[in-house]
Amino acid sequence: MTDDRLHPLSDAHSDRSAATEVPDTPQTRSPAYRLAFADEDFLCRDELRPVRLQLELLKPQLVLDEHKIESTVVMFGGARIPAPANKDSARTKTLADLSRFYDEARTFSRLMTERSNGRKNVIVSGGGPGVMEAANRGALDAGGKSIGLNIVLPHEQAPNEYVTPELCFNFHYFAIRKMHFLMRARALCAFPGGFGTLDELFETLTLIQTGRMECIPVVLFGREFWEKIINWEALADAGTIAEKDLELFKFVETAEEAIDVIENWDACGRRAEIPGR
Repeated sequence: MTDDRLHPLSDAHSDRSAATEVPDTPQTRSPAYRLAFADEDFLCRDELRPVRLQLELLKPQLVLDEHKIESTVVMFGGARIPAPANKDSARTKTLADLSRFYDEARTFSRLMTERSNGRKNVIVSGGGPGVMEAANRGALDAGGKSIGLNIVLPHEQAPNEYVTPELCFNFHYFAIRKMHFLMRARALCAFPGGFGTLDELFETLTLIQTGRMECIPVVLFGREFWEKIINWEALADAGTIAEKDLELFKFVETAEEAIDVIENWDACGRRAEIPGR
């Protein structure tokens, strides 16, 4: 039985439908007459950017809440890293060599999903190709769900086919997308990648370093890759970061090693909240 007192006003769906049934006149054809929330041209105005930011924050949050997603394990990594079966078509020899991390990402995702109850520590990736595809694919291998946070790019990037459809999101704002990566995160794995992976990783480390984010396990796959492109020790030697900041992450080579590091993580002074120990 419905208590109408809880909903005394017409709902937005009804009014949006009713607004399409008015007589066709110069007045009703005017853009000014459109309902504000149903007027895409209005919503895309520069002045509405704060509203669009809020909507982009709210929509995924509400959907994830509806699906009872409590926490996630985040997987960052390059879109250009091929599956081993496709490594011969890689644009460089290095990318071909890095293809092994596709399989490691897939295996890690499968193992972590097997430890999940479908609500806690659900795999989330950027939803695209490469390592992101491997992450979502591994979750599906385990019969579980996974999240994809795609973004509109100049060259269209469609979501990979392994993302759980009802948990596949598309973003306009990089900043809001990165917030959603971290809002529920209980662990983070970064695989070899480019500017996007570096951006996401360093934002995470900065938030943890400055105490603006809960300290969670951060695992970097491929020590050789990461130490070649970033001189971590030089940062500490220069004093631009503290020596202790080097303890905010650990290097691993395999999925099994990553699982072990995460389940026994104590760099933050306490164990990570990951099931299966």
